[in-house]
Amino acid sequence: MAKRQSIEIPGLSHLTAIPVATKIGPLLVSSVIAPFKPGSREHAADAAGQLEQIFEHVGKMLEAAGATWDDVAKMNFWLADAADRPALEPVWLKHFPDDHSRASRHTHISKGAPFATGDFLAYIGG
Repeated sequence: MAKRQSIEIPGLSHLTAIPVATKIGPLLVSSVIAPFKPGSREHAADAAGQLEQIFEHVGKMLEAAGATWDDVAKMNFWLADAADRPALEPVWLKHFPDDHSRASRHTHISKGAPFATGDFLAYIGG
């Protein structure tokens, strides 16, 4: 049976006893990823800046788990407003440029949320 490993990255943590991600064997699953600037609870004012920060955190989690963007199977995003959807595309294409090899994606709208959030699922070494 695979041993569970909590993944932590410098500058991002939850206020409760939850790791930013968990790895069991080849499976890597994140907790909710806030767009906080490292070491703070501050975030960019706009969705584009928030999404860039989320992707930066994901990259660090992948690295800490011995994974790459090629291992990501699915990402979810929660945006405060449907009008923020176009802000996701540039950062998405930056990390998944090959239209024949992209992660699945689901974008949710959480009206009134104070900022964007995300999560992901990866399978390492597949």
